[in-house]
Amino acid sequence: MKVLAAILIAAAIGYFLGSINFSIIVVKLMKGEDIRKVGSGNAGLTNTYRCYGPSCAGITLAGDLGKGILAVSLSQLLASLLNAGFKPDNDVTYIGFIAGFFAIIGHVYPIYYGFRGGKGVLVGVSAFLLIEPRVFFALIIIFAVMLAISKYVSVSSLISASYAPLAVFLMSVIVDGAGFLRSLLYFVLCLPMTLMIVYMHRSNIRRLMAGQETKFTFKFKV
Repeated sequence: MKVLAAILIAAAIGYFLGSINFSIIVVKLMKGEDIRKVGSGNAGLTNTYRCYGPSCAGITLAGDLGKGILAVSLSQLLASLLNAGFKPDNDVTYIGFIAGFFAIIGHVYPIYYGFRGGKGVLVGVSAFLLIEPRVFFALIIIFAVMLAISKYVSVSSLISASYAPLAVFLMSVIVDGAGFLRSLLYFVLCLPMTLMIVYMHRSNIRRLMAGQETKFTFKFKV
């Protein structure tokens, strides 16, 4: 019962915090426009940068990172207080994956904005800063290297997101010395996060296959 309560609380916290879309808020407050009606129409960091530059993008970056971190930290704290973690050390790591996944769902389908949001990459990655910081930094490095090589944000996002479950498993079973079953559970819990991000990039995948995907540049259009 305690575990079920912790999971439901994590899902609610993740979804409602994830639904706060800083791209939409920042562009509306600073530019008086709807980010979903300009550029690619995606309410995310890349489109915000391309259309409105580093100031709007920087605030969006901080906000979207913050909501993922807050969702995981609150969920794990409450799960710990409920004593809903794995024995004997009351390990509540698993709750972080639940909160992170529903934060992605909230970002993609925000209840506050007619269920039209972004693609969830930044929120998903930010969750790992609390779940497993070493995985977080590994994903950031992979993203940066792939972006430098390919110049495609979508390719970099897909590759780093796809690596996440394996990174979680290897870090848990090899580095942390956790049991195989617990590490496998973390792998399985991470999969929905990856699959959701891949699903949200389906249009990018089609454009990549057609040679029509836009490459990233530090220039932006006012």
